Amino acid sequence: MNYKEYADYFSLPDIFEENFESDALGSAILHTSVIDNNPSLEGISIALIGLTETRSSKTEPGFFTDPDIIRKRLFHLKNHHQKVAIADLGNLKNGKTVSDTYSAIAIICAELIRIQILPVIIGGTQDSTFGQYCAYKQLAQIINIANVDFQFDLGESTNEINSRSFVGKIILEQPNYLFNYSHIGHQLYFVGEDAVEKMKKLFFDTYRLGQVRADIIDTEPVLRNSDLLTFDLSAIRQADCPGTTDPSPNGLSAEESCQIMFYAGLSEKITSVGLYEFKPDNDRNFQTANLLAQMIWYFIEGFSKRKNEMPAYNRNGFLKYIVTLSEMTNEIVFLKSPRTDRWWMEIPIVDNYTKFQRHHIVPCSYKDYQMAMNNEMPERWWQTFKKLS
Repeated sequence: MNYKEYADYFSLPDIFEENFESDALGSAILHTSVIDNNPSLEGISIALIGLTETRSSKTEPGFFTDPDIIRKRLFHLKNHHQKVAIADLGNLKNGKTVSDTYSAIAIICAELIRIQILPVIIGGTQDSTFGQYCAYKQLAQIINIANVDFQFDLGESTNEINSRSFVGKIILEQPNYLFNYSHIGHQLYFVGEDAVEKMKKLFFDTYRLGQVRADIIDTEPVLRNSDLLTFDLSAIRQADCPGTTDPSPNGLSAEESCQIMFYAGLSEKITSVGLYEFKPDNDRNFQTANLLAQMIWYFIEGFSKRKNEMPAYNRNGFLKYIVTLSEMTNEIVFLKSPRTDRWWMEIPIVDNYTKFQRHHIVPCSYKDYQMAMNNEMPERWWQTFKKLS
Protein backbone atom coordinates (compact mmCIF):
# COMPACT_ATOMS: atom_id res chain seq x y z
CA MET A 1 0.00 0.00 0.00
CA ASN A 2 1.38 3.39 -0.98
CA TYR A 3 0.11 5.64 1.79
CA LYS A 4 0.46 8.79 -0.31
CA GLU A 5 -2.18 7.48 -2.69
CA TYR A 6 -4.66 7.36 0.21
CA ALA A 7 -3.45 10.30 2.33
CA ASP A 8 -6.44 12.46 1.33
CA TYR A 9 -8.74 9.95 3.06
CA PHE A 10 -7.24 10.85 6.46
CA SER A 11 -6.83 13.75 8.85
CA LEU A 12 -3.87 13.93 11.21
CA PRO A 13 -4.38 13.26 14.94
CA ASP A 14 -2.93 15.76 17.42
CA ILE A 15 -1.65 13.07 19.74
CA PHE A 16 1.75 12.84 18.02
CA GLU A 17 2.65 16.31 19.27
CA GLU A 18 3.10 14.75 22.72
CA ASN A 19 6.33 13.28 24.01
CA PHE A 20 6.30 9.63 25.03
CA GLU A 21 8.65 7.68 27.24
CA SER A 22 11.10 5.53 25.32
CA ASP A 23 9.40 2.29 26.38
CA ALA A 24 5.86 3.49 25.54
CA LEU A 25 3.84 2.35 22.54
CA GLY A 26 3.66 5.90 21.24
CA SER A 27 7.44 5.95 20.76
CA ALA A 28 7.30 2.83 18.57
CA ILE A 29 4.16 3.46 16.50
CA LEU A 30 4.85 4.77 13.02
CA HIS A 31 2.71 7.88 12.70
CA THR A 32 1.41 9.77 9.73
CA SER A 33 4.20 12.32 9.34
CA VAL A 34 6.73 9.48 9.21
CA ILE A 35 4.56 7.37 6.91
CA ASP A 36 4.72 10.16 4.33
CA ASN A 37 8.43 9.38 4.03
CA ASN A 38 7.84 5.61 4.06
CA PRO A 39 4.81 5.35 1.77
CA SER A 40 5.00 1.60 1.21
CA LEU A 41 4.25 0.72 4.88
CA GLU A 42 6.80 -2.04 4.46
CA GLY A 43 7.09 -4.32 7.47
CA ILE A 44 3.94 -3.02 9.19
CA SER A 45 1.68 -5.65 10.81
CA ILE A 46 -1.15 -3.56 12.33
CA ALA A 47 -2.62 -0.25 11.17
CA LEU A 48 -4.72 1.91 13.51
CA ILE A 49 -7.56 3.87 11.90
CA GLY A 50 -9.61 6.43 13.82
CA LEU A 51 -13.27 6.83 12.89
CA THR A 52 -15.70 9.65 13.71
CA GLU A 53 -18.69 8.54 11.59
CA THR A 54 -21.84 8.52 13.75
CA ARG A 55 -24.59 9.75 11.42
CA SER A 56 -26.31 6.34 11.34
CA SER A 57 -26.49 5.91 15.09
CA LYS A 58 -29.82 4.42 16.12
CA THR A 59 -29.71 6.12 19.53
CA GLU A 60 -28.29 9.57 18.73
CA PRO A 61 -27.44 10.32 15.07
CA GLY A 62 -24.31 12.45 14.77
CA PHE A 63 -23.14 12.18 18.38
CA PHE A 64 -19.58 13.26 19.22
CA THR A 65 -16.82 10.67 19.31
CA ASP A 66 -13.06 11.19 19.30
CA PRO A 67 -10.49 8.42 18.63
CA ASP A 68 -7.71 10.74 19.84
CA ILE A 69 -8.99 10.38 23.41
CA ILE A 70 -8.29 6.65 23.12
CA ARG A 71 -4.92 7.22 21.48
CA LYS A 72 -3.83 9.42 24.40
CA ARG A 73 -4.29 6.43 26.72
CA LEU A 74 -3.04 3.72 24.35
CA PHE A 75 0.20 5.40 23.34
CA HIS A 76 1.33 5.87 26.94
CA LEU A 77 1.01 2.15 27.71
CA LYS A 78 4.25 0.19 27.89
CA ASN A 79 5.47 -1.54 24.75
CA HIS A 80 6.17 -5.25 25.31
CA HIS A 81 5.66 -6.16 21.66
CA GLN A 82 8.65 -4.72 19.81
CA LYS A 83 8.35 -7.33 17.06
CA VAL A 84 4.84 -6.13 16.13
CA ALA A 85 5.27 -3.10 13.86
CA ILE A 86 2.30 -0.72 14.17
CA ALA A 87 1.36 2.31 12.10
CA ASP A 88 -1.30 4.93 12.82
CA LEU A 89 -2.88 6.09 9.56
CA GLY A 90 -4.84 8.90 11.23
CA ASN A 91 -8.58 9.54 11.35
CA LEU A 92 -10.61 8.55 8.32
CA LYS A 93 -12.53 11.57 7.03
CA ASN A 94 -16.30 11.24 6.87
CA GLY A 95 -17.70 10.98 3.36
CA LYS A 96 -20.34 13.28 1.91
CA THR A 97 -22.83 10.55 2.81
CA VAL A 98 -22.58 7.64 5.24
CA SER A 99 -22.42 5.29 2.25
CA ASP A 100 -19.33 7.19 1.08
CA THR A 101 -17.73 6.51 4.48
CA TYR A 102 -18.54 2.80 4.16
CA SER A 103 -16.92 2.81 0.72
CA ALA A 104 -13.79 4.52 2.06
CA ILE A 105 -13.54 1.97 4.89
CA ALA A 106 -13.89 -0.85 2.35
CA ILE A 107 -11.23 0.58 0.02
CA ILE A 108 -8.68 1.18 2.77
CA CYS A 109 -9.30 -2.11 4.61
CA ALA A 110 -9.24 -4.16 1.40
CA GLU A 111 -5.88 -2.74 0.42
CA LEU A 112 -4.44 -3.30 3.90
CA ILE A 113 -5.73 -6.87 4.11
CA ARG A 114 -4.39 -7.58 0.62
CA ILE A 115 -0.86 -6.72 1.75
CA GLN A 116 -1.30 -8.53 5.08
CA ILE A 117 -1.65 -5.49 7.33
CA LEU A 118 -4.42 -5.84 9.91
CA PRO A 119 -6.62 -2.72 10.29
CA VAL A 120 -7.91 -1.86 13.77
CA ILE A 121 -10.75 0.67 13.54
CA ILE A 122 -11.37 2.79 16.65
CA GLY A 123 -14.51 4.85 17.18
CA GLY A 124 -17.66 5.53 15.19
CA THR A 125 -20.86 3.51 15.19
CA GLN A 126 -21.11 -0.21 14.60
CA ASP A 127 -22.88 0.10 11.25
CA SER A 128 -19.37 0.81 9.92
CA THR A 129 -18.91 -2.95 10.19
CA PHE A 130 -20.70 -2.98 6.83
CA GLY A 131 -17.70 -1.14 5.36
CA GLN A 132 -15.38 -3.69 6.97
CA TYR A 133 -17.41 -6.51 5.40
CA CYS A 134 -17.38 -4.84 1.97
CA ALA A 135 -13.56 -4.92 2.06
CA TYR A 136 -13.71 -8.72 1.87
CA LYS A 137 -16.36 -8.45 -0.82
CA GLN A 138 -13.88 -6.43 -2.88
CA LEU A 139 -11.33 -9.20 -2.29
CA ALA A 140 -13.95 -11.86 -3.22
CA GLN A 141 -13.18 -13.65 0.04
CA ILE A 142 -15.84 -15.71 1.84
CA ILE A 143 -15.54 -14.91 5.54
CA ASN A 144 -16.73 -15.59 9.08
CA ILE A 145 -17.78 -12.68 11.28
CA ALA A 146 -17.65 -12.54 15.09
CA ASN A 147 -19.73 -9.84 16.75
CA VAL A 148 -19.47 -8.99 20.46
CA ASP A 149 -22.73 -7.19 21.17
CA PHE A 150 -25.60 -7.06 23.66
CA GLN A 151 -28.19 -7.59 20.88
CA PHE A 152 -28.36 -9.01 17.34
CA ASP A 153 -28.66 -5.81 15.21
CA LEU A 154 -30.74 -7.56 12.54
CA GLY A 155 -33.11 -4.61 12.04
CA GLU A 156 -35.80 -4.49 9.37
CA SER A 157 -34.75 -5.36 5.83
CA THR A 158 -36.83 -2.50 4.40
CA ASN A 159 -35.15 0.20 6.51
CA GLU A 160 -31.94 2.08 5.76
CA ILE A 161 -28.82 0.71 7.39
CA ASN A 162 -28.07 1.96 10.89
CA SER A 163 -26.17 0.85 13.97
CA ARG A 164 -28.97 -1.58 14.88
CA SER A 165 -29.61 -3.12 11.45
CA PHE A 166 -26.20 -3.65 9.84
CA VAL A 167 -26.13 -7.43 10.46
CA GLY A 168 -29.38 -7.86 8.55
CA LYS A 169 -27.94 -5.82 5.67
CA ILE A 170 -24.82 -7.98 5.55
CA ILE A 171 -26.92 -11.16 5.50
CA LEU A 172 -29.03 -9.87 2.59
CA GLU A 173 -26.18 -8.32 0.59
CA GLN A 174 -25.75 -9.88 -2.87
CA PRO A 175 -23.51 -11.40 -3.99
CA ASN A 176 -22.95 -12.63 -0.45
CA TYR A 177 -19.54 -13.45 1.01
CA LEU A 178 -20.65 -14.41 4.51
CA PHE A 179 -20.15 -18.06 5.45
CA ASN A 180 -20.69 -17.94 9.20
CA TYR A 181 -21.73 -15.39 11.79
CA SER A 182 -21.01 -15.83 15.51
CA HIS A 183 -22.62 -13.60 18.09
CA ILE A 184 -20.96 -13.29 21.49
CA GLY A 185 -22.52 -11.88 24.65
CA HIS A 186 -26.13 -11.07 23.75
CA GLN A 187 -28.57 -10.42 26.60
CA LEU A 188 -31.85 -12.16 25.88
CA TYR A 189 -34.09 -9.42 27.31
CA PHE A 190 -32.79 -7.18 24.47
CA VAL A 191 -33.46 -9.81 21.78
CA GLY A 192 -36.87 -10.76 20.37
CA GLU A 193 -38.00 -14.35 19.81
CA ASP A 194 -38.22 -13.79 16.05
CA ALA A 195 -34.56 -12.77 15.97
CA VAL A 196 -33.57 -15.88 17.95
CA GLU A 197 -35.47 -18.11 15.51
CA LYS A 198 -33.91 -16.36 12.51
CA MET A 199 -30.43 -17.02 13.86
CA LYS A 200 -31.29 -20.69 14.32
CA LYS A 201 -32.65 -21.02 10.78
CA LEU A 202 -29.48 -19.48 9.37
CA PHE A 203 -27.33 -21.94 11.40
CA PHE A 204 -25.48 -19.04 13.02
CA ASP A 205 -23.73 -19.43 16.37
CA THR A 206 -25.03 -17.44 19.33
CA TYR A 207 -23.57 -17.32 22.84
CA ARG A 208 -25.57 -15.62 25.58
CA LEU A 209 -23.83 -13.43 28.12
CA GLY A 210 -24.27 -16.09 30.82
CA GLN A 211 -22.60 -18.74 28.64
CA VAL A 212 -19.67 -16.45 27.90
CA ARG A 213 -19.16 -15.45 31.52
CA ALA A 214 -19.42 -19.05 32.71
CA ASP A 215 -16.57 -20.15 30.44
CA ILE A 216 -14.75 -17.30 28.71
CA ILE A 217 -12.24 -19.79 27.27
CA ASP A 218 -14.97 -21.14 24.99
CA THR A 219 -14.83 -17.88 23.00
CA GLU A 220 -11.31 -18.70 21.84
CA PRO A 221 -12.31 -21.26 19.14
CA VAL A 222 -15.07 -18.88 17.98
CA LEU A 223 -12.56 -16.09 17.42
CA ARG A 224 -10.03 -18.51 15.94
CA ASN A 225 -12.66 -19.29 13.31
CA SER A 226 -13.39 -15.64 12.45
CA ASP A 227 -11.97 -13.28 9.83
CA LEU A 228 -13.66 -10.08 10.99
CA LEU A 229 -14.25 -8.99 14.59
CA THR A 230 -16.69 -6.21 15.42
CA PHE A 231 -17.11 -5.15 19.05
CA ASP A 232 -19.93 -2.97 20.38
CA LEU A 233 -18.62 -1.44 23.61
CA SER A 234 -22.17 -1.42 24.97
CA ALA A 235 -21.73 -5.17 25.47
CA ILE A 236 -19.57 -4.26 28.48
CA ARG A 237 -21.34 -3.44 31.75
CA GLN A 238 -21.74 0.22 32.58
CA ALA A 239 -19.72 0.03 35.80
CA ASP A 240 -16.64 -0.86 33.75
CA CYS A 241 -17.46 0.96 30.51
CA PRO A 242 -19.82 3.95 30.91
CA GLY A 243 -18.78 5.83 27.76
CA THR A 244 -20.97 3.99 25.26
CA THR A 245 -24.16 4.72 23.33
CA ASP A 246 -26.23 2.14 25.26
CA PRO A 247 -24.80 1.76 28.78
CA SER A 248 -26.41 -1.03 30.79
CA PRO A 249 -25.89 -2.48 34.29
CA ASN A 250 -25.24 -5.98 32.90
CA GLY A 251 -22.62 -7.07 30.43
CA LEU A 252 -19.07 -8.31 30.08
CA SER A 253 -16.51 -7.23 32.64
CA ALA A 254 -13.41 -5.23 31.75
CA GLU A 255 -11.24 -8.32 32.30
CA GLU A 256 -13.45 -10.49 30.08
CA SER A 257 -13.37 -7.89 27.32
CA CYS A 258 -9.58 -7.79 27.41
CA GLN A 259 -9.50 -11.62 27.38
CA ILE A 260 -11.69 -11.68 24.26
CA MET A 261 -9.38 -9.19 22.56
CA PHE A 262 -6.36 -11.32 23.51
CA TYR A 263 -7.99 -14.38 21.92
CA ALA A 264 -8.79 -12.29 18.83
CA GLY A 265 -5.16 -11.27 18.58
CA LEU A 266 -4.09 -14.92 18.81
CA SER A 267 -6.37 -15.90 15.93
CA GLU A 268 -4.36 -16.36 12.74
CA LYS A 269 -7.58 -15.97 10.77
CA ILE A 270 -8.71 -12.54 11.99
CA THR A 271 -7.63 -9.85 9.54
CA SER A 272 -9.69 -6.82 10.62
CA VAL A 273 -11.07 -5.46 13.89
CA GLY A 274 -13.56 -2.71 14.68
CA LEU A 275 -14.19 -1.25 18.15
CA TYR A 276 -17.34 0.84 17.98
CA GLU A 277 -19.88 2.93 19.92
CA PHE A 278 -17.46 5.00 22.03
CA LYS A 279 -19.31 8.06 23.36
CA PRO A 280 -16.98 10.31 25.39
CA ASP A 281 -19.84 12.42 26.77
CA ASN A 282 -20.99 9.40 28.79
CA ASP A 283 -17.52 8.54 30.08
CA ARG A 284 -16.31 9.04 33.65
CA ASN A 285 -12.70 9.97 34.38
CA PHE A 286 -11.72 8.50 30.99
CA GLN A 287 -12.58 5.03 32.29
CA THR A 288 -13.91 3.81 28.92
CA ALA A 289 -11.01 5.37 27.01
CA ASN A 290 -8.55 3.63 29.34
CA LEU A 291 -10.38 0.31 28.94
CA LEU A 292 -10.40 0.63 25.15
CA ALA A 293 -6.67 1.35 25.18
CA GLN A 294 -6.06 -1.74 27.31
CA MET A 295 -8.28 -3.88 25.06
CA ILE A 296 -6.18 -2.83 22.06
CA TRP A 297 -3.02 -3.52 24.07
CA TYR A 298 -4.24 -7.06 24.77
CA PHE A 299 -5.06 -7.56 21.10
CA ILE A 300 -1.48 -6.61 20.22
CA GLU A 301 -0.27 -8.96 22.97
CA GLY A 302 -2.22 -11.84 21.41
CA PHE A 303 -1.07 -10.90 17.91
CA SER A 304 2.55 -11.09 19.06
CA LYS A 305 1.98 -14.73 20.05
CA ARG A 306 0.45 -16.01 16.78
CA LYS A 307 1.86 -19.41 15.80
CA ASN A 308 0.82 -19.57 12.13
CA GLU A 309 -1.20 -22.75 12.68
CA MET A 310 -3.63 -23.16 9.77
CA PRO A 311 -4.42 -26.87 9.31
CA ALA A 312 -6.76 -26.08 6.40
CA TYR A 313 -3.59 -25.42 4.39
CA ASN A 314 -0.90 -27.42 6.15
CA ARG A 315 -1.54 -30.39 8.45
CA ASN A 316 2.08 -31.30 9.02
CA GLY A 317 2.82 -31.82 12.69
CA PHE A 318 -0.81 -32.14 13.81
CA LEU A 319 -2.03 -35.17 15.74
CA LYS A 320 -5.09 -36.86 14.23
CA TYR A 321 -7.92 -38.47 16.23
CA ILE A 322 -10.89 -40.22 14.61
CA VAL A 323 -14.15 -40.69 16.51
CA THR A 324 -17.20 -42.61 15.29
CA LEU A 325 -20.61 -41.82 16.77
CA SER A 326 -23.09 -44.71 16.97
CA GLU A 327 -25.89 -43.01 14.99
CA MET A 328 -23.70 -41.29 12.41
CA THR A 329 -22.34 -42.50 9.08
CA ASN A 330 -19.50 -39.92 8.99
CA GLU A 331 -16.49 -40.15 11.24
CA ILE A 332 -15.41 -37.03 13.10
CA VAL A 333 -11.77 -36.23 12.49
CA PHE A 334 -10.08 -34.13 15.16
CA LEU A 335 -6.71 -32.43 14.76
CA LYS A 336 -4.60 -31.32 17.71
CA SER A 337 -1.54 -29.12 17.74
CA PRO A 338 1.19 -30.50 20.03
CA ARG A 339 2.73 -27.01 20.11
CA THR A 340 -0.27 -25.13 21.50
CA ASP A 341 -2.72 -27.89 22.54
CA ARG A 342 -5.37 -26.28 20.31
CA TRP A 343 -8.01 -28.43 18.58
CA TRP A 344 -9.82 -28.44 15.21
CA MET A 345 -12.50 -30.62 13.59
CA GLU A 346 -12.64 -31.63 9.94
CA ILE A 347 -16.04 -31.27 8.24
CA PRO A 348 -16.61 -33.26 5.02
CA ILE A 349 -17.26 -31.25 1.84
CA VAL A 350 -19.22 -32.76 -1.04
CA ASP A 351 -18.83 -29.95 -3.60
CA ASN A 352 -16.87 -26.70 -4.03
CA TYR A 353 -13.83 -27.79 -2.03
CA THR A 354 -11.72 -24.86 -3.27
CA LYS A 355 -14.46 -22.34 -2.41
CA PHE A 356 -14.85 -23.64 1.14
CA GLN A 357 -11.29 -24.81 1.83
CA ARG A 358 -10.85 -22.22 4.60
CA HIS A 359 -14.07 -23.23 6.32
CA HIS A 360 -14.15 -27.02 6.55
CA ILE A 361 -11.48 -27.23 9.26
CA VAL A 362 -13.28 -25.77 12.26
CA PRO A 363 -11.53 -24.64 15.45
CA CYS A 364 -12.92 -26.36 18.51
CA SER A 365 -12.00 -27.17 22.10
CA TYR A 366 -10.98 -30.27 24.03
CA LYS A 367 -14.56 -30.31 25.35
CA ASP A 368 -15.81 -30.97 21.80
CA TYR A 369 -13.51 -33.97 21.56
CA GLN A 370 -14.74 -35.21 24.95
CA MET A 371 -18.36 -34.85 23.77
CA ALA A 372 -17.64 -36.95 20.69
CA MET A 373 -15.91 -39.58 22.82
CA ASN A 374 -19.10 -39.71 24.93
CA ASN A 375 -21.11 -40.34 21.75
CA GLU A 376 -22.49 -36.75 21.66
CA MET A 377 -22.51 -34.61 18.52
CA PRO A 378 -20.47 -31.39 18.98
CA GLU A 379 -22.67 -28.41 18.08
CA ARG A 380 -19.84 -26.71 16.17
CA TRP A 381 -19.46 -29.76 13.90
CA TRP A 382 -23.19 -30.01 13.19
CA GLN A 383 -23.67 -26.29 12.50
CA THR A 384 -20.84 -26.24 9.96
CA PHE A 385 -21.91 -29.53 8.37
CA LYS A 386 -25.37 -28.08 7.69
CA LYS A 387 -23.83 -25.06 5.95
CA LEU A 388 -21.57 -27.22 3.77
CA SER A 389 -24.16 -29.86 2.83
